[in-house]
Amino acid sequence: MKIVVLGAGVVGTAAAWYLAESGHDVTVVERQPGAGLETSFANGGQVSPCHAEPWANPETPFKALEWLGRRDAPLVFKWWRYDPALWAWLVRFLINCTPGRTKINTDRTLRVAIYSRACLQALRQYTGVSYDAETRGILHVYRDTRALEHALKTSEMMNALGLKRETKSVAEALAIEPALSDAAPELKGAIFTPDDESGDAHKFTVELAAKAEKLGVLFCYGTSVMGFAREGDRIEAVITDKGPIKADAFVLAMGSWSKPLAASLGLNLPLYPAKGYSATLDVREPAHTPRVSITDDEHKLVFSRLGERLRCAGTAELSGWSDAMDEVRAQAIIRGAKALFPRAGDYEHAALWAGLRPTTPDSVPIIGKTPIQNLYLDTGHGTLGWTMACGSGKALADVISGREPEIDMSGLGLDRFG
Repeated sequence: MKIVVLGAGVVGTAAAWYLAESGHDVTVVERQPGAGLETSFANGGQVSPCHAEPWANPETPFKALEWLGRRDAPLVFKWWRYDPALWAWLVRFLINCTPGRTKINTDRTLRVAIYSRACLQALRQYTGVSYDAETRGILHVYRDTRALEHALKTSEMMNALGLKRETKSVAEALAIEPALSDAAPELKGAIFTPDDESGDAHKFTVELAAKAEKLGVLFCYGTSVMGFAREGDRIEAVITDKGPIKADAFVLAMGSWSKPLAASLGLNLPLYPAKGYSATLDVREPAHTPRVSITDDEHKLVFSRLGERLRCAGTAELSGWSDAMDEVRAQAIIRGAKALFPRAGDYEHAALWAGLRPTTPDSVPIIGKTPIQNLYLDTGHGTLGWTMACGSGKALADVISGREPEIDMSGLGLDRFG
């Protein structure tokens, strides 16, 4: 089949790779001049099934109330703005904040994330793709006893669902990552996920796109999608500013921008952009810079070593489709990084970035068919786009190719929202 993939971030590029590997004629349409230049460009770097606990859980509404009015809070939503899309999303989000829904959504997210991690490992071995990968696990650290106790309960649930998570004392955490020594007096404990990884999502996307081109994938960079030519319940062509592109099937993988484009087809995707921030700095003292990827759960910050750089990222801001940077929130990332790793690198000259993460109200991606016969979705991965890109792309390629996916696809489609 001739297939058009809309979006060349890590999710769209991975889908294009697996579709081409399945023998399809694939074209990728991307408005940026290259692959991975939006949400995939400077994310936290973690390949992290350990982050499968949904944002929508019983504790989040209470934390959000505590954070109201703080511009540097881990989660900010500008509820006073006239924003019906946000309000509708928040209603669905609150519905998913029950213990029962949290367990269901954790199971669904973990199903994709663990599978995707295995797909990434197999792809790396097969292609030799290089992206500053670190396969040393992810270590969650805690300064607050109550937060640690909550995390231990979540770990029990994740262990039962197939993710290996290990409780560690402060001394054991320091043995895993000695660079935590400056913050050790404040730590109460840690949780280690030894099979998780980290790496540069942008580098991965660029290299995989180059390898996909060798398989025959055509990347149309600098090309904006304007709409669709539709006949009945089928799309005949995608209309771009460079002209129409006809195909047998279309994959919508445009991150947060999937929602307005789907709306032009009469589809209401329950997506809302969660703006995340990152700071990338050059390493100055390697002994005091982590090699193991670190998560500061209480402040919702992650730290990943990318060669001779340290990526510090986190926070979520629900404020619409603008990627404009709030300097206060960006500096909160720097302060959080200095608190754990004060001697790590050149904080004064850190490269700051903000990007929009496409978030569903249940934190589960939307993968699969739509009511439009030849339109498929691969979007809504939230903070786990890098984590789930390979698995969702491979599963979707199976669906489109008429094969049975290697994972259970129930609960992953648009139909779960009614």
